[in-house]
Amino acid sequence: MTYNFQGKQILVLEDDALLAMDMEDFLSDLGVSVVGPVSHIEAALEKISEAELDGAVIDLNLRGELSFPVIDELKAASIPFVICSGYAEIPGLRAQLRELTVISKPCDFGSLPDILAREFSPAG
Repeated sequence: MTYNFQGKQILVLEDDALLAMDMEDFLSDLGVSVVGPVSHIEAALEKISEAELDGAVIDLNLRGELSFPVIDELKAASIPFVICSGYAEIPGLRAQLRELTVISKPCDFGSLPDILAREFSPAG
């Protein structure tokens, strides 16, 4: 799928500094204008209200705090997003995530552009 990432504003919510830098570098290489990365729910909610986002890549578990408030806000604002998490397979969470696009950590940067293009395109 072809998608023009150039200049798109994508929020990155990730509490692991190394993973956040990797995601930021990856998205920047695609031409994305990265918003963040941020590592706390409050900071992500602030960015959602301030920036004109085209999408988001979010971690599910932020030092023991689940990012469902961010997911709810992104949905309410009709901002497409993907979840990149090592916790998505926990049985109690699977049901809550079944309608969402979840990528297991570590993220496969080879397939990520296609996944993001599918989710972030207007028809996605």
